[in-house]
Amino acid sequence: MVDKSKKEQILDAAEKAFSERGPFGVSLRDIARDADVDVSLVTYHLGKREDVYDAVIMRRLETLNTERRKYLDEAIRHAAPESPSLEAIIDAFSHAMLNRVETGGEGWGRYMSLIAQMNNNPEWGGKMMNRYFDPLVKSFVEVFREILPHADDADLYACYHFFSGALTLTFANTGRIDQLSEGSLKSADFDAMHQRLVPFICAGFRALCEKKEK
Repeated sequence: MVDKSKKEQILDAAEKAFSERGPFGVSLRDIARDADVDVSLVTYHLGKREDVYDAVIMRRLETLNTERRKYLDEAIRHAAPESPSLEAIIDAFSHAMLNRVETGGEGWGRYMSLIAQMNNNPEWGGKMMNRYFDPLVKSFVEVFREILPHADDADLYACYHFFSGALTLTFANTGRIDQLSEGSLKSADFDAMHQRLVPFICAGFRALCEKKEK
């Protein structure tokens, strides 16, 4: 067994707790108990509860954003000198999440649940999404503008907003679709869900953003 540092041990416990109970349902004492350490050690390594939550999000964020950037650059390079297809860019943004939940183990599964929660929380999510996700998102929006040159900015951002919601729900593995579809779809079958997600989102972008060309 790998001997984890105390800080990693605390982050693992916090990630699990936050993913199950949300940012407001977890105390530093809860995290310390789950990590089997003293509360003082949690504050020593990470600070107050908000700082612990930030650290949990940041721990995996660089990996996710780096992979998204790699897929974006590859899609642009592969299509040059033409613009990449809308499908290629939607896939570039979402495929990194698919890779992580399929190969990253329980930790990445919990992280996706956290991202879904954060995306729907105005107090925690708005600040953190703006700070940590928006710089890369804006790079993708610039490519959307190139692919859909007649689109209004409002329509582009609305499309991304809808995409973001569908994306985070898809990889949060809530089990909702399993019950709703009576087993014909499974939320844990991420590849099957992703194959449906990309054409669905592309159709939405085109419905809103290509209408300006008519």
